[in-house]
Amino acid sequence: MIRWKQADVEMAHHGQEVVAKLLEHGYEAYWVGGCVRDELMGRAVHDMDITTSARPEEVEAIFERTIPTGIEHGTITVLCGSYPYEVTTYRVEGAYEQHRRPAEVEFVRDLNEDLMRRDFTINAMARAIDGSIIDPYQGEKDLKKGIVRCVGDARTRFQEDALRMVRCIRFASVFGFDISYRTWRGLLEEQENIRYVAMERFRVELEKLMEGSRPSRGLGLLHRSKLPAYAKVPFTYEMDQRLVAIIDDIPSSDVVVRFALLLFACGLTAEESHNILRNWTFANAVREQIAGILNVGEAVGEMDTRISYKLQWAQIVLRYGRDSAGKWLQMAKSLKSGEAHPFPPEVLENGWDWTQEMNVYHLSELSITGKDVLVLSGRRGGPWVGEILNELLLKVATQTLSNDKEVLIEEVKRVISFNE
Repeated sequence: MIRWKQADVEMAHHGQEVVAKLLEHGYEAYWVGGCVRDELMGRAVHDMDITTSARPEEVEAIFERTIPTGIEHGTITVLCGSYPYEVTTYRVEGAYEQHRRPAEVEFVRDLNEDLMRRDFTINAMARAIDGSIIDPYQGEKDLKKGIVRCVGDARTRFQEDALRMVRCIRFASVFGFDISYRTWRGLLEEQENIRYVAMERFRVELEKLMEGSRPSRGLGLLHRSKLPAYAKVPFTYEMDQRLVAIIDDIPSSDVVVRFALLLFACGLTAEESHNILRNWTFANAVREQIAGILNVGEAVGEMDTRISYKLQWAQIVLRYGRDSAGKWLQMAKSLKSGEAHPFPPEVLENGWDWTQEMNVYHLSELSITGKDVLVLSGRRGGPWVGEILNELLLKVATQTLSNDKEVLIEEVKRVISFNE
């Protein structure tokens, strides 16, 4: 068994079983693409794709557990152990429809023909069961040089699938590579075809770029390429490059904070950002998180200097949530001084401690409920109930009142009596 240094031992073991079984039945089979690239780069291998001379129906006949994932394009998912392996027949592709997908594919028996259709040299390498690398387009050489280069003619590759232009920039950004001159020139010449790409596919690549170690570089390349401006949903806002450079300082695990800072760098409000993110097909939860962070910033920017910052901060935390407030603090503290840092220093210095000192964060944590308030008042329900509960929440959060039911009942009685 050949050794995979960057792959899970079990995944590599079962992957070898799949390759070996194809070979036993008289077919060619190799690991291909990203797993080979990442192994050579010393990056973690998360999945293993396999290419073979066996036709889809032949693959299905060999293995007991299969899924016809993309059988029309030659891909069968083989389940071995607890791992799925995409096994794809060698193929060449006919004309592409609207710069997105091949109208038809032709199965072939030659590995080199299959590698020829792939996007970049670093993804056009295969690994045999003996560990040898099949590399007709010098992908390993480009890996060592740190270059993203198209296989063959760049314009042709980008005309076939316009998403490759975004992938090109994503690889350059995440790997810290340069883009070859001819590949970059081909990208600029084909940039307008990005409008044929579904926003969901563009968004997935953008998310991967933003999760990398240096997203500012990728964002700079995207800006220079003008791809976002030509997208199906155009994004034409100018970015403050000083702020974009700071995105790299935020941990990749906090990608929503990175996105919030990017939109802040574009001068967008929370509401504008929410709408853009929806149009770019971001998940509801992600949109809410990013907009929540920006909402906190807007609220802090509108703080009244005549009122206690601590009290106003508590109101913001209760309104937008502890998580949004904490992520905003993380973002705001990363900003440089001067124009990019328009927030009260007292809030930045003490916001986290103030948040920790709060006794409660949600109405559900109060020792009294809306039903209790209705019983005490003898009145019909209405918005006034929520107003009273929120006032109680603020007082308990700021330790003006203790979260004791009897104490809160007395406060409700006082407020009702005062308003009668």
